[in-house]
Amino acid sequence: WPRTQAITHRRSLQLRGVCVRDSWLSLVSDVLGSGSVPYLQEAPSPLAFYREWVCPNRPCIIRDAVAHWPALHKWTTRYLRTCIGSKLASVAVTPNGYADAVYKDRFVMPEEREMALSNFLDIVEKKSHQPGVFYIQKQCSNLTEEFPELLLDVESHIPWMSEALGQLPDAVNFWLGEEAAVTSLHKDHYENLYCVISGEKHFILHPPSDRPFIPYEMYQPARYHLQDDGSFSVMDEEGAEKVPWIPIDPLDPDFTLYPEYRKTRPFHCTVRAGEMLYLPSLWFHHVRQSHGCIAVNYWYDMEYDLRFQYFKLIDSLTKVVMKEKEAEGCLV
Repeated sequence: WPRTQAITHRRSLQLRGVCVRDSWLSLVSDVLGSGSVPYLQEAPSPLAFYREWVCPNRPCIIRDAVAHWPALHKWTTRYLRTCIGSKLASVAVTPNGYADAVYKDRFVMPEEREMALSNFLDIVEKKSHQPGVFYIQKQCSNLTEEFPELLLDVESHIPWMSEALGQLPDAVNFWLGEEAAVTSLHKDHYENLYCVISGEKHFILHPPSDRPFIPYEMYQPARYHLQDDGSFSVMDEEGAEKVPWIPIDPLDPDFTLYPEYRKTRPFHCTVRAGEMLYLPSLWFHHVRQSHGCIAVNYWYDMEYDLRFQYFKLIDSLTKVVMKEKEAEGCLV
């Protein structure tokens, strides 16, 4: 009898779950639109942007937001060699292009190297060959901290965004790397303005409402290390606590392990040279790029308001449901 009750209860939960899911997805579709990222032809006013994009937590691509930047025509590899070629750059190196990503049963971070930017550019331009995939991706305001000379070619902040949010960005980051470099699926607690200077970036986006269908698991942190023979080993970070991360690859999702991921509604977009993506806080994103793509992004701290509390509620309910499913599975 207890077993029959448990099975009946589980089926009832499944039926209710389908109804709630369908109602939720219908509501999300009404709020967010068709699943394509809309374009704006020019930068909006601070008030309009806050009201129409930040408050509803909706992404958009702005076509002419950075058309006035000298970087768009100046930032060639020759210019970078001349301007900052001798400066040391923090470079992430991995065997497969996936930094800060799940590999087997570990959350693996890249090997961090410091090298002259000119040496890094030799690798990107195939003038020098070294094992691994190289990517400048350090997210500690590396543009202002490592390459302040380049700030004259862009802006230290985006004036209309700073006015809309009433604050300056926490970080301004510089990105440059090889085509094989990939950013695994994750979310940030920042309002993100992502500006492509040359090449293009390919984004897969999930709204925060997809959280119930996106898996998280706990992983031992580790780091790649280059060996003398040119291979990479994975070394655990001793004493580090396990970290939650998303194991699924949107480019090749394993629906056998993660069938719920089929229920997500991803947005796909490509951001080209001269365009700016507004990536709202808490949106999950996976990023690829063309070879040698150069980009700058601005991280503005999010407001921990009612939207954040709603996300925390969804996250907590998702964890409760997953625990119930695990417990029910033990009864079958």
